[in-house]
Amino acid sequence: MQIDILRRSPLFSNLSDEQVQCVVELGTEIRLDSGTQIANQGDPPDGFYIILEGQTEWTHNVRGEVVPAVTLGAGEVFAELILLLDQPYPTSGRAITDVQLYKLTPDDFWKMLSLCPSLMRRILKVAVERTRSEPKAPQIHETVTQQQAKLISLGTLSAGLAHELNNPAAAVRSNVNNLEAALQTLPSLALKLHQQPMTEEQIDFLSNLYQGAMATALSAAPLDVIAQSEAEDAVSDWLEAHEVVNAWKLSPMLVTAGLDTAQLDQVTAHVTPDCLGCVLTWLETTLTGIKLLEDIKLGSTRISELITAMKNYSYMDQAPLQKVDVHEGIENTLIILKHKLKYGVVVEREYGELPRICAYGPQLNQVWTNLIDNAVDATNGKGHLWIRTALDDEYILVEIADDGAGISPDVRSRIFDPFFTTKGVGKGTGLGLDIARRIVVGQHKGKISVESQSGDTRFQVRLPLNLSSKTNAEQK
Repeated sequence: MQIDILRRSPLFSNLSDEQVQCVVELGTEIRLDSGTQIANQGDPPDGFYIILEGQTEWTHNVRGEVVPAVTLGAGEVFAELILLLDQPYPTSGRAITDVQLYKLTPDDFWKMLSLCPSLMRRILKVAVERTRSEPKAPQIHETVTQQQAKLISLGTLSAGLAHELNNPAAAVRSNVNNLEAALQTLPSLALKLHQQPMTEEQIDFLSNLYQGAMATALSAAPLDVIAQSEAEDAVSDWLEAHEVVNAWKLSPMLVTAGLDTAQLDQVTAHVTPDCLGCVLTWLETTLTGIKLLEDIKLGSTRISELITAMKNYSYMDQAPLQKVDVHEGIENTLIILKHKLKYGVVVEREYGELPRICAYGPQLNQVWTNLIDNAVDATNGKGHLWIRTALDDEYILVEIADDGAGISPDVRSRIFDPFFTTKGVGKGTGLGLDIARRIVVGQHKGKISVESQSGDTRFQVRLPLNLSSKTNAEQK
């Protein structure tokens, strides 16, 4: 198969010749006669297909009635999303003309995505656009659409979580290497100090010096950049004047530990000139090791907090319907979305006294994720976000507000429609608020609404205090 034939598919039109050639080498051509069955509804995904020539027809069986779904022709693809989600075929397909297909096995499909990562976004876009084009049969892709929304949400969360985990993990890794170097140096310094003749008074002085310096290094607020630089220069000059080697290396930690030139003068009153360099080097190395251990502790604690937040966010190993703390779910969501908040979004909490409610925890957290993520986008990452909670008759009220540009009145009535987005081309799927509405209204028998004007947009979610009574009332 020639490269130009594969380029007939819009999916591959913008790839380089080398990338298209890689795809060509992965797959095989298949020719089918008119009338040949391609796949049956419920079949497991067996590969990714590109239609090179001919027409295919796809139908959906709804309670015994065969409903036309879509007709796909040359240049189009199928089975892309079910491979990503490991879902069965939602429709049945057959060739309505002689058809030439290009097939990649599931393994080769994933290999193609690894070679051409940009195809993932295009494949999701194809799936979304195809679902949009089938308004007469929304049930056909209902399951796949829900899974797709979860996939997109998971992508947002995993990107943020990876970002948040990478920083403390990288810091821990770097600090461990530095700590190893410090620990290798300390034994020789300790031996040198042991060889120096010292009185009991000198030993007590050094012990007190170390204790005070350690407390300051771990608890004192850092100086501003200019003050720190000036202090380091002064200490470095003092060390050089007293012929202490590596003055530039010792001065930052000594300043962090609160030692200025006046305190260093006190050290010279208790330590002989021959011993001064060894004492200050030992002190700096020991303090560096302690500070590195503290930084490793902080980094590992941060990693543990993120993992705990993600576990709580997903309600891992817990029953689907359970008593949940809404505030806890919101806080876990804020932790996971911290990468979007820390560059200029001010979060203000106005929490009321709320009881635990019976709810689907992971799904509720998806609602908070979508609403908070939208609010941050509305402020361009630089604004205020308010989260308010209160009791409202037989409901609890959660309000998520922002001071962004607002939602214009002409589109406000459509924002909960599936695939409608105000974020512009390529910046939103239009699934977030639709999924939030389904979860709040459909699963929890609650209410979701929006009030918006420039500088004040409020999404209000009302959840029943007793979900079981609402469900029983609807059933009657």
